[in-house]
Amino acid sequence: MNDDYEVVIVGGGAAGLSAALVLGRARRRVVVIDAGEPRNAPAAHLQGFLSRDGMPPIELLQAGRAEVARYGVELLDGRVVDIGPGYTVTLAGGRTLTARRILIATGVSDELPQIEGVRDRWGRDLLHCPYCHGWEVQDQQLGVLGTLAGSVQHALLVRQWSDAVVFFAHSYELDPEERLQLDARGIRIEPAALVRLVVEDDRLRGVELADSRIVPRAAVFVRPGNVPHDDGLLAALDCATNDAGFVTVDATWRTSNPGVWAAGNVVDPRAQVITSAGAGSAAAIAINADLVQEDVDIALRHDDAHKAHA
Repeated sequence: MNDDYEVVIVGGGAAGLSAALVLGRARRRVVVIDAGEPRNAPAAHLQGFLSRDGMPPIELLQAGRAEVARYGVELLDGRVVDIGPGYTVTLAGGRTLTARRILIATGVSDELPQIEGVRDRWGRDLLHCPYCHGWEVQDQQLGVLGTLAGSVQHALLVRQWSDAVVFFAHSYELDPEERLQLDARGIRIEPAALVRLVVEDDRLRGVELADSRIVPRAAVFVRPGNVPHDDGLLAALDCATNDAGFVTVDATWRTSNPGVWAAGNVVDPRAQVITSAGAGSAAAIAINADLVQEDVDIALRHDDAHKAHA
């Protein structure tokens, strides 16, 4: 078994598989290592992906895996626990691989408020992205849960899909300007904390507030907290991060570590599936160009050494 690769891709979502497709077609020896924990697993469909609109997320991944395999890309189910100097990649079972270049495409983890029913309904009728789900719940009774900075802007955005939007302030402190904005768009404010999601027959029927009132809603949007889902790999590789803790990259998706690229939600938590796929493709082209230049440099050194001994 030859465990030496030109590129190891950690993460087999849209970004990782898109990169693998480009690199496989470039005749690079590539392996994709995936732990099987896609962010959008709870969702029944994905939207906004040209030619794949409405496809179940698992079907997109299955199609992508089949496509990259046609070009000789290897697919490993497993978890990377460490990437050491010289890009030695260690898997949870102890197997080690080596790589000339690394692409981290492990996505993001969503931190949800501790409210009864939230985790069970996540990706179903507790939603985060109106561009992904707004059309499906248009003109219905919608809610937006106030949690993090930007929650009011989230509510103003959701208002594009329905004129029956309630902003549940919950733990969010509204300032006077935000109240004026919500009022101007006809968004009612409920100041009481939210206690639980009311579910009947496997459908969201409303939300229960701390004062025991139940406000009927067909779907609730929330802006979750986000943390990179990289198990500390980028930190171990000494990649620079921004104030939010996400890795910083240049225009080619290269990190501050010259042999490491990152693409998709691990860089931008708001990137949609199609955006992540595009980032993976762009990163792959940059990685291949970098390898081409290194191959040229190696060939020139060999040529110089040969001439010196001639």
